[in-house]
Amino acid sequence: MVSAPHEAMHRIFQHDPRLFSRLSDALGFSLPTPVEVTVMPTDLTETEPVERRVDTLLRLRSAEHGSYLLAIESQRTKNLAKPASWAYYTSYLWTTYKVPTALMVVCQDRAVAKWAQQPVTSGPPGLPTLTLTPLVVGPHNTPVVTDPDEARADLALATLSAITHATDPDIFVILKALSTALQGEPEDIADPIIEFTAQGLGDRPARQYWRKLVAVDLSFYKSYIAEEIRDEGRAQGRAQGKAEGKAEGQAAAILLVLEQRGLDVTDEIRDRITACDDTETLRTWLTRALTATSAAEIFADQ
Repeated sequence: MVSAPHEAMHRIFQHDPRLFSRLSDALGFSLPTPVEVTVMPTDLTETEPVERRVDTLLRLRSAEHGSYLLAIESQRTKNLAKPASWAYYTSYLWTTYKVPTALMVVCQDRAVAKWAQQPVTSGPPGLPTLTLTPLVVGPHNTPVVTDPDEARADLALATLSAITHATDPDIFVILKALSTALQGEPEDIADPIIEFTAQGLGDRPARQYWRKLVAVDLSFYKSYIAEEIRDEGRAQGRAQGKAEGKAEGQAAAILLVLEQRGLDVTDEIRDRITACDDTETLRTWLTRALTATSAAEIFADQ
């Protein structure tokens, strides 16, 4: 079954098709700026009873390279059968549309990204008939957007940053920057960003933090997630998500993670966390909060 994070990882490129061309720094080489982009049908089904669908397919045209196709695949786990499917997609598209085809794989896990980057050759030893080398975007190369001004300048890239770094300790600061950047944006711009971010976070603790931020910072929007949060009550969301500044935001994130994991947070522990203004210490505590068996365990060795 297709998951919400899977959909968010590739649909952000449908929402902003030119996002691909702004990943030059992440991918390590210059990408052409398209002068024209078309979102293409994703159904690659043949007349035979075999159905294959690429996640997102774009047709781009640039002054440097002319027209070409970009197939975008979301990949959350290692799957040894995938490279053969990817090779099929690119070959089929090249044959069908008669234009060069590139493949980009978007991941949320560093190990999966490293696996997806490895060139895979079709053919017996010594006969490399077809070598597949996807472009890979993931937490290893996507910018960590923690500044609201940077997020506001490129909301789609900031959303991709949140999606690909969903399991990183920095995710809470990324989300705070994104919610701040969305304040004042028209509803038709903010709504898809809110939803893609929520989908991309899946069922991780960071999704609950995002829900609180939406309830407090973006309470005037009518998006699905905002309505869902309103139904649960704004008071709780406002109390937990009102932190301002990096240190306060990290402290709020630590408390939220501990509470969402069902760990007992005493007044003493809560006071110690909220009184701390050292961001490095708070980052350490936040990382420990994701796996600690008790709230007090985050202070180990201190």
